[in-house]
Amino acid sequence: MYGLWKWYLNKSFILKISTGFLLGIGVGLIFGPSAGVLAPLGDIFLKLLKMAVVPLILFSIIVSINNTNPKELGRIGGKIFPYYIITTALAVFMGIGIAKLINPGSGLSLPQNSSMDVPEAPALIDVLMQIIPTNIFEALANGNILSIVFMAVIVGFAVSFMRHSHEAQTKEWGNLLLKLMEAGSEVTFRILNGILQYAPIGVLGITATTIGNQGLDTLSALAKYVFASYVGVGIQMFILFPIILLMFRVPVIKFITNTREAIVTAFVTSSSLATLPVTIKAAHKAGISERVANFTLPVGATVNMNGSAIHFGVGVVFAADIVGYELSIGAIVGIILAGTLAAIGTAGVPGAGLIGMSIVFTQAGLPIEIVALTAGVNVITDMVFTTCNVTGDIVGAAVVDQSEKKHTIHPVEELTRKVASK
Repeated sequence: MYGLWKWYLNKSFILKISTGFLLGIGVGLIFGPSAGVLAPLGDIFLKLLKMAVVPLILFSIIVSINNTNPKELGRIGGKIFPYYIITTALAVFMGIGIAKLINPGSGLSLPQNSSMDVPEAPALIDVLMQIIPTNIFEALANGNILSIVFMAVIVGFAVSFMRHSHEAQTKEWGNLLLKLMEAGSEVTFRILNGILQYAPIGVLGITATTIGNQGLDTLSALAKYVFASYVGVGIQMFILFPIILLMFRVPVIKFITNTREAIVTAFVTSSSLATLPVTIKAAHKAGISERVANFTLPVGATVNMNGSAIHFGVGVVFAADIVGYELSIGAIVGIILAGTLAAIGTAGVPGAGLIGMSIVFTQAGLPIEIVALTAGVNVITDMVFTTCNVTGDIVGAAVVDQSEKKHTIHPVEELTRKVASK
């Protein structure tokens, strides 16, 4: 038995998770809805991943801040947020462009008496105010990621100031707290390594249940809509992201090889937050520095939604085709702006995709009831949208890390410069 376990441990993660995925497809197709009996296996996997998210974000950001001076943090933030905004706007434009070529909604009509309950889109000031927790323990218990990020940043800076205090006792406490945070981070990653050994079984449960309930008929129900979504994500991932990586001299093939575990996990779980532990680990494997990865990836998982932006672009053209509404240049510009803000501003809100789509539809003057038409294929499109979201997060971290390297001067180079200046 021990020999079998050792053999399993020695197999690559990508091989194990791919095997679980393919077995899940087979079980789902063979047994249909009866495959739902395996749903608890997938639920356990998702719960285990989400269990690791909160301590991972908390410890990683605090440690990252204490290993990076405030000037560097400001510089990193000044690079990553423009990246989020630009790539998200391009993703909305991409979704609109691809959908205009394919016309996914042509030939469809709005069902009679179709209606759905759409959560009210929160005002921007409300979203910003919700970031600040009134009860830090409640924020931790509820998994309010933006609040946890805010809290981790505050605590991180407080610990940093304590470590650089002139008072010996305060300095000692600060160093002790940092050691505790580093120990907590190490414990979290060790737990994560154990969770990932269970991943193939969880993936099998998720895939078998999904395919068993939805079946392949779901693909033909709204085939053009699904096709447009996949094409848009494909262009973003296989053309735009590689171009960005090459612009910053990041080897594309090596990058994909090192981050494929996170990409596959995102595809299977359809959750950026559930994938976050694997994303951070993959970023470290790709050579992205901890100070950049541990700061940008938790933020990116909550505000950077390139895949969701493509979703909004495709969705609005899909709806316009159904109602026979011709999108003007002005309307398209408004949709790009609304889609960018919706993808970034509502990412940390429950039902974010629904809210974001309703915001974009309202901007374009389209009936939000059409969102109900896409519900049957959400499980298929969400997989690629989430994959695009997570890939965009890691690409952003890689780009910022690459640009940060010029600020890190090797001791030999520093000595050479000093000698040359004399």
